[in-house]
Amino acid sequence: MRRKLPYLFVSLGILVADQWTKHLVEARLPRGASEPVIAGFLNLVHVKNTGVAFGMFASDSGSTSWVLTVLGLVALAAVSVYFAWTPAQDRLLLTALALVAGGAVGNLLDRVLAGSVTDFVDVFVGTYHWPAFNVADSAITVGIVLMVLDTFRHRPGEAGAAADPAAPGTAPETS
Repeated sequence: MRRKLPYLFVSLGILVADQWTKHLVEARLPRGASEPVIAGFLNLVHVKNTGVAFGMFASDSGSTSWVLTVLGLVALAAVSVYFAWTPAQDRLLLTALALVAGGAVGNLLDRVLAGSVTDFVDVFVGTYHWPAFNVADSAITVGIVLMVLDTFRHRPGEAGAAADPAAPGTAPETS
């Protein structure tokens, strides 16, 4: 487990960056306000999200918040088990899981403490706005993309390697 410790620091770094940026937004930008960062492309906004990532399944219902909290805890538990079972040499997968875990904890903390998640990044082109998001959402998204990429990665000793005649350690067929 000691070889996996750096990945836990990645999760902690994501959590700290997420909570710090949300705190700055909440302290310095009134709710509903928008400040341009890159004209015509990027604004800082202050919105409260009662749904999941990117505002999906948003609701003002308190029961929805608890359901999402429970689902988030279940997902975090699954990621934790997956992390524990992943070999230390699987650096890409461990990085992906660390990003997902850090983001999940950041958003879960908000949901448990405030009943909603603070989103503040508003990316847009013309009149099309991507739903507002935060550091935790970004980490979860990047982590999931890395997990998908990891599924396409060849690992030595996997099934299929022996069927490849060019694979090291396989003898050519003779007739």
